[in-house]
Amino acid sequence: MRIRLDIAYDGTNFRGWARQPGLRTVQGTLEHALTRILGGEPRLVVAGRTDAGVHAAGQVAHLDLDDTQRARLEARRAPASAVDALAARVTGATGTYSDVAVRRVTEAPAGFDARFSAVWRRYEYRLADEVTGYDPLERLRTTSVRSRLDVDAMDAAARSLRGLHDFAAYCKPRDEATTIRTLLEFDWRRDDRGVLVANVKADAFCHSMVRALVGACVAVGEGKLDVDDVVSIRDAGERVPEVKVLAARGLTLTEVGYPAEDLLAARAEQTRARRDAE
Repeated sequence: MRIRLDIAYDGTNFRGWARQPGLRTVQGTLEHALTRILGGEPRLVVAGRTDAGVHAAGQVAHLDLDDTQRARLEARRAPASAVDALAARVTGATGTYSDVAVRRVTEAPAGFDARFSAVWRRYEYRLADEVTGYDPLERLRTTSVRSRLDVDAMDAAARSLRGLHDFAAYCKPRDEATTIRTLLEFDWRRDDRGVLVANVKADAFCHSMVRALVGACVAVGEGKLDVDDVVSIRDAGERVPEVKVLAARGLTLTEVGYPAEDLLAARAEQTRARRDAE
């Protein structure tokens, strides 16, 4: 039995998603809670591994239950209601006012894979400048810069980067990992409080890609780079000192997109084959 978990967390006090010995991580925290409820050694597969300090409002993971775990889940409850109730049970097991919550648990449709069936991920980055001012109540999810940023120039720079490209200049390299991505959406706006908000959507992201893209746009907003420079840097394929990787605190994974149910298995197979080839 495969179940889907929709998850939210404040990443401030986590050392990222992925389980690491001796460190507090989102995966480790949730798997510990699931062990208390289901027994065995639950192992979550996630749509996108977030770095230390990065938040999530729409993270997705899946979990395969063996027969013993399924029996424990369904004890004294009908199967459907047992799955529905698991979200509250896991959140309760992480403690009062926890910084991670399972918002919903459902039985996954045939062919669903949280990681390989996904067709896109969406992030939001929040940034306060001198126009906005510093708000201590937002400090854990908003990065602050000591300058007055030109949001129109930043938006123009962001939109110029869209499409299928090699984003090596905006990634931290990893051995044998491709840096070719399709940037589907990238734009900037100010919200009703004046905070600059980036919307970034791609088929997938390489390590630190969103925070580097945001850093490039901030350099444009400060007048240190021109709009055309961000494309030139991308096409040159080399990281440059003018592009800073901004703090994790401003970044939130907001949504993961999947195809129709009858296409889930084919999408997972296609993605797996591409990763193997890479």
